[in-house]
Amino acid sequence: MSVDVSIVIVTYNAPEWIAQCLDSLTGDARPRASFEVVAYDNASGEETKALLRERAATTPELRVHFSPDNLGFAAGVNRAVELAEGDHVLLVNPDAVVLPGAVDQLLAFLAQDPTRGIVGGRVLYPDGTVSLTSCFAAPTLWSWFCYATGLSTAFKRSPVFDPESLGRWDRDSVRDVDIVSGAFLLATTRTWRELGGFDEKFFMYGEDADLNRRAADAGYHPAVTPEAVVVHAGGKSSATKTAKQRLLLRGKAEYARKHWSPARARAGVGLLATGVALRTVGETVLRRGRTWRPLWDERADWGRGWPARPDLRGERTLTS
Repeated sequence: MSVDVSIVIVTYNAPEWIAQCLDSLTGDARPRASFEVVAYDNASGEETKALLRERAATTPELRVHFSPDNLGFAAGVNRAVELAEGDHVLLVNPDAVVLPGAVDQLLAFLAQDPTRGIVGGRVLYPDGTVSLTSCFAAPTLWSWFCYATGLSTAFKRSPVFDPESLGRWDRDSVRDVDIVSGAFLLATTRTWRELGGFDEKFFMYGEDADLNRRAADAGYHPAVTPEAVVVHAGGKSSATKTAKQRLLLRGKAEYARKHWSPARARAGVGLLATGVALRTVGETVLRRGRTWRPLWDERADWGRGWPARPDLRGERTLTS
């Protein structure tokens, strides 16, 4: 039987955060709209699987599918949506806690203007400060030049030198944006299927930028509202900083190669590599770790984007 919204969660370990996420959806933040929760587990450890089995047995709204392999975030979401029965699809990261009213506010926001296509809300860190990760401006050669030269680091949240962060805007007003983050993203199921869901070549990172780009190309104007709020811990499915940056760089390179001309994509990937080189020199001079040197050594690899059949045994460590 159809429900108003299918809340999709792709899980990979971090059971304590998954428990908090599920508690929020079925507790104080329980939507007034009819809903189901579809959890797709990407081959977690037994502790996480046990938690999900227990919750599925005691929570009528929760359905869980256990994948024998880690398919990645994009593919996991797509498989969960295939199982979904809702008129809307809401993606929620497993390390996010949904605040009361958030789901209903997001549904109402999209209903006000269906031409938005994709909508999101406001994200807070656990300490209550604003996270900029709810939405972004689209990447450009200029934004990657700022990354390459360190300008985006030196002038954080500058509308000129850190443009992807959208400047000093604290996500406290309604606004059209280029990218609504996949950490908290709503669309009608019809729109999701019209767009073809996530491109599964993006194992993770970059898939939401790609989806929003395709939505804009189809005539939609994605937007966010400050009335729908989640608290997002971020990156709680453990990975090293190097592994996370490798995933981010692969996703950026894949986005460039898919949406930009070959010459522009080559220039963009070159700028990313220059940014990695700058950071490698910095940590070498300051003798602060070895996050970036491996990424510099691997630049030819991640610069090609995601391989068609990725062998990512050392990278498959995150879902958010």
